[in-house]
Amino acid sequence: MIKKITLFILLISSVTIFSQQTYYNDVNLNLTGTTLKEELATKIISTHTRFLFYDQIWDASKATDVNPNNNQEVVLIYGWENGTDADVTNDRTRGINNNSGNVGDWNREHVYSQSLGTPPLSDEGPGSDAHHLRPADTQRNSSRNNRKFTAGSGFSGAQSNGGWYPGDEWKGDVARMMMYMYVRYDDRCLISNIGIGDNSNTPDDMIDLFLQWNAEDPVSEIEKQRNDYHENLSNQNAQGNRNPFIDNPRLATRIWGGPEAEDIWGIYTNSDTEAPTVPTNLQASNITTFSIDLSWTASTDNVGVTSYDIYVNGNLEVATSTTFITISNLLPDSNYSFAVLAKDIANNASQLSTPLDTKTLKDEEPPTIPQNLVISNETESTFIISWDASTDNTKVGIYEIYVDDVLYGSSNNEMFTANGLAPSTTYKVQVLAVDEVGNKSALSSPVNGTTTNGSATATELFFSEYLEGSSNNKAVEIVNLTNSDIDLSSYSLKRQSNGGLNGADWEWEMSLAGKTIKSQHTFVIVNEAAGEHTDSKSQKARDAGDFLISIADTIRVHDGDTNFGAPINFNGNDPVGLFKNGILIDIIGTYNGGSANFGKDRTLRRKSGVSSPNVNFDLDNEWEIVRVNGVIDKDNADDFGKHSAIVLSTNNFNISGVSFYPNPADDYLKIKNTTNQKVYNVQVFTILGKCLIHQKENIKEINTKQLSKGIYILKFEINNKLYSTKFIKK
Repeated sequence: MIKKITLFILLISSVTIFSQQTYYNDVNLNLTGTTLKEELATKIISTHTRFLFYDQIWDASKATDVNPNNNQEVVLIYGWENGTDADVTNDRTRGINNNSGNVGDWNREHVYSQSLGTPPLSDEGPGSDAHHLRPADTQRNSSRNNRKFTAGSGFSGAQSNGGWYPGDEWKGDVARMMMYMYVRYDDRCLISNIGIGDNSNTPDDMIDLFLQWNAEDPVSEIEKQRNDYHENLSNQNAQGNRNPFIDNPRLATRIWGGPEAEDIWGIYTNSDTEAPTVPTNLQASNITTFSIDLSWTASTDNVGVTSYDIYVNGNLEVATSTTFITISNLLPDSNYSFAVLAKDIANNASQLSTPLDTKTLKDEEPPTIPQNLVISNETESTFIISWDASTDNTKVGIYEIYVDDVLYGSSNNEMFTANGLAPSTTYKVQVLAVDEVGNKSALSSPVNGTTTNGSATATELFFSEYLEGSSNNKAVEIVNLTNSDIDLSSYSLKRQSNGGLNGADWEWEMSLAGKTIKSQHTFVIVNEAAGEHTDSKSQKARDAGDFLISIADTIRVHDGDTNFGAPINFNGNDPVGLFKNGILIDIIGTYNGGSANFGKDRTLRRKSGVSSPNVNFDLDNEWEIVRVNGVIDKDNADDFGKHSAIVLSTNNFNISGVSFYPNPADDYLKIKNTTNQKVYNVQVFTILGKCLIHQKENIKEINTKQLSKGIYILKFEINNKLYSTKFIKK
């Protein structure tokens, strides 16, 4: 853990007087690179204690963006003219109460365009963060649309490469707002999504364009008054946090490099060119199988040492302001070389210390035995096994699951779904833990798991399919395997943005009230914009979008000004929950799972043995990732609207005019179809379930010459529903 000390204590011997705001007193401003970025992120997230509604931005803007020379006006971003010409769209100011969003008025506009977020920003969270919402002329902002920012000169306007130049007066404002949004919301507000530039010389997604603008355009009085307003929570519409890059643009240079921006605080710019002395007496202690404590004698400097960079095997690992640190996540029985260098406030760096070579301990200790095995969610062919986590001196790697004394599978968490089991059968189940070097615990105490007899039916709805495809091709499917039609009035869907990063919780509730899902039917929910075509989509993606719209049981309205189809606008790391009376009953994705992209560019299909919901997402055992010829198929909607467990007997077949003859069949089984209904995906199975024939389309007859005499199962589809019947080959 990196220990922090205040700048006052750290530089108590320095004669320099610093002028940074007291807001930063608990921030280690001596750090550099992404370590400083993370430090600032922690600060602005923890102090963002009031989350504004989008409508509150009206009043906030009237306070933060008031014209310093006329308190009856607000200053408009992208504007430059004093209002004397005939073009109102280029005005730099406008009456403070002339706000409505109508032509000739000003609106509070998203400088980080909503549609460019990943997923698109709503009017909550980042979409209502006042640090990037600015008054703008409605028409001029509309002419920007969702263009990315790009290089230019002069006044604001579209550029030949399709980007948007905000104007010489506003480019620094824009750069510092985009830096804030990136640090505050991470991948939700990627810099590469909002600006055109090169990030090859930065440690993350930051591009050179914004670093250049930040250096070229000094901080304005408007920016300063916005920061002061929002830190002060006594202001009715203040958030509580500040934009650090307004307070000191040089922070961006220290994180991302590029041209040196203004150092408003004066703490990074001085005549000091003398580097600290090299750290000495580097020692290792408390060596374990996975960690080593390092300590060293402090360096000296003509002004003051501010931080130390620690290198592991020649690579920068971490920075600290103390003379000791614990390096973790090491491998057992492995050699490591450590070195340290010292830095001062002017970023002068010493030479690396003499390397210290040492080795972690060998791991020969097995994990503890898994305890408290529980069997649940039994079906005729599956059940779920769960247990308490084992502990280990290093780290548990996986668990091995044994069924009737045979290794059945493995899991990297404390849950496993056993499938492919026989009905009405009792199995002995045990689990052991394996650490990262292969040490195994003993087997747990056995428990019995018994499958059902096959006559039991499902008792609750659950998710059966999920598609996170191109653009707005987003859909989920719910299945009803119970024996009753179910009124959906008590059910709803919600989404958790980015797996809970930045404190996001369940949001964008979509009620299913007024809908019913019939017994043995599916219910498909689709983003309205899945049917929209863009040149960037492949023909397959366009076809998938059209198909989803055509079969949807309900379509979630996609409004670019409000919801973008939320919650059916999920990204690959956004868990989606099925709720009943406000209580989560099923989930796709891991709640608070962070940035793990469980569903990015994928179609997920619930495995056939699953017959009940599960609030613990089990991708490996309960879901399959749809692939074609071994390759993940991004826009595969083929199975939406049907479910493998729903196969209707021809006794229930209510479409007249379709029949198969003769039965018993000789060389051909023919199809008589006097309707407009298409018969497709015809398959012939043995009684034991082996597929012998599969004809997908344009089917008028089935060649049965190769079949032996006997009874066969015939399955086929009409109107996206599966049907089954028997026939005899004579």
